Amino acid sequence: MVLFIFAATGAILGVITAKRRGGNRLDMAQYAAGFAIAFSILGLFVTLAFLNAIA
Repeated sequence: MVLFIFAATGAILGVITAKRRGGNRLDMAQYAAGFAIAFSILGLFVTLAFLNAIA
């Protein structure tokens, strides 16, 4: 669940970043994908750390 929250947050932040930099729709999509991937990896590590802490 945490992974999906991180991915969605990353996608939203990517779109906002692209808008602030004056990008078009394709730029927003690319930033959203890149940020979503990066935040998903971060969320994966957070999930693994949490699961390792309780095990």
